[in-house]
Amino acid sequence: MISRRGVVLGGVALVSGCQQTYPGENLTHIQVFKSRRLMQFMDSELLIKNYDIELGFAPEGHKQFRGDGKTPEGIYRINRKNPDSRFHLSLGVSYPNVEDWKYARSKGRHPGGDIFIHGTPDFYAGEKDWTWGCIAVTNQEMDEIYPMVRQGLPIVVYP
Repeated sequence: MISRRGVVLGGVALVSGCQQTYPGENLTHIQVFKSRRLMQFMDSELLIKNYDIELGFAPEGHKQFRGDGKTPEGIYRINRKNPDSRFHLSLGVSYPNVEDWKYARSKGRHPGGDIFIHGTPDFYAGEKDWTWGCIAVTNQEMDEIYPMVRQGLPIVVYP
């Protein structure tokens, strides 16, 4: 019997009236290794999937200020999902946190914001580290990633 809640077809859960969810492994967190340009999706200590990534245009160091081109480092959370992103699909990262705000204010600056994991427009395909501080993957990879991730999921970004 098919319920009104959903049906699984070909390994993808389709839920009526809701966004897709990932029926496979229990995704517990995302790890990003900036120096290796690598993003890992994890189930506790078990690696689910690796993705090559592009970063901000000035990727060395932790993001501190609006427009610095750096990708944040530290522990954050996925705080929103945008199916209508101009970068295909996007997942919001909770930067800036309280410490980020405090540091920027102590320098009389704004910490910036709108950090996402997102797809890649055609005109940036093949470019290295082209974002303003976001984490970019291919659009095809974003199609795979987007339904796997829930709001509140931890993301740890290492140098």
